[in-house]
Amino acid sequence: MVVSLVVQAVATVFALRLVRRTKYNVAWILMIFGYLIISVVMFLQLRMYNGKIDISPRAVVAICSLSTICISVGVMFAHRMFKYIDRLNRQRALLNKRLLTAVLRAEEKSKSRFAKELHDGMGPLLSSAKMSLTALGSARDERQRAEIVANTTYVIDEAIRSVREISNNMQPQVLHDFGLARGVQNFINKSVAIHDVKMRFTTNLRSERFDSDVEIVMYRVICELINNSLKHSKCHSINLSLALTNGELSLEYTDDGKGFNPQAMIDCGMGLSNISSRVNSLNGVLEITSAKGKGMRASVKVDVGGSGHEATL
Repeated sequence: MVVSLVVQAVATVFALRLVRRTKYNVAWILMIFGYLIISVVMFLQLRMYNGKIDISPRAVVAICSLSTICISVGVMFAHRMFKYIDRLNRQRALLNKRLLTAVLRAEEKSKSRFAKELHDGMGPLLSSAKMSLTALGSARDERQRAEIVANTTYVIDEAIRSVREISNNMQPQVLHDFGLARGVQNFINKSVAIHDVKMRFTTNLRSERFDSDVEIVMYRVICELINNSLKHSKCHSINLSLALTNGELSLEYTDDGKGFNPQAMIDCGMGLSNISSRVNSLNGVLEITSAKGKGMRASVKVDVGGSGHEATL
């Protein structure tokens, strides 16, 4: 009995030390209380066995019943807790499935856009260059040959420009050469030139450079947010700030558009699921708040640690 009492007491002490780690869960506390009562009963029985105290059997039965009730209720709460954990795991699996679907859709959309740009842009230019070169063999005089060569040169120059545009759309050269802040500013300048929307961009970044994944993902997130505002929100102004503070890269984005239901938009697509999956790929935090008639706000925070460094040009 002494050994059992010692083992029970040690187990109770360890259980008490785990209360904070279980965030004071009711089930865990009730079971600890039940085992603590059992330890007290065993201690009292040991004292009774040694003849030092005298306790009525009814009191022992009452104490044991209380212990049984505590443990039983604790087990019931634990069962509910496990069901809740299972539900959270199913929801997390569903969310991961949705994010994966969003990533695959984004990749397919990117491939389709790339194929369309090649077909509609490069295809006609290469066909025209081929026809010009074919016509060169049947040219009658030098003047006609010179015109064909000039036309072919022009077509090839257009093809080169088209390739540069396609390459820039896939990964902007200014982002690769000068970093995130310059890349974002360049995209904003192009957007302002073709849309009647005021855009204000502030940043404390200068020539800092980050991992290529961070720069590309943050650039794509900003582009996606701006494109969504321009296409869907009917906004008149957009404000965004990009800041590096204590190893954390943060983006604050707002527009004064018509607003929307963020959860509904994430579920149906509209680019927000792509943004969420991109931010998750960096283990970042994304918060989107909006309401109809009140515009929208997006906040992105990514821990870049010590990856920021000055660019060497």
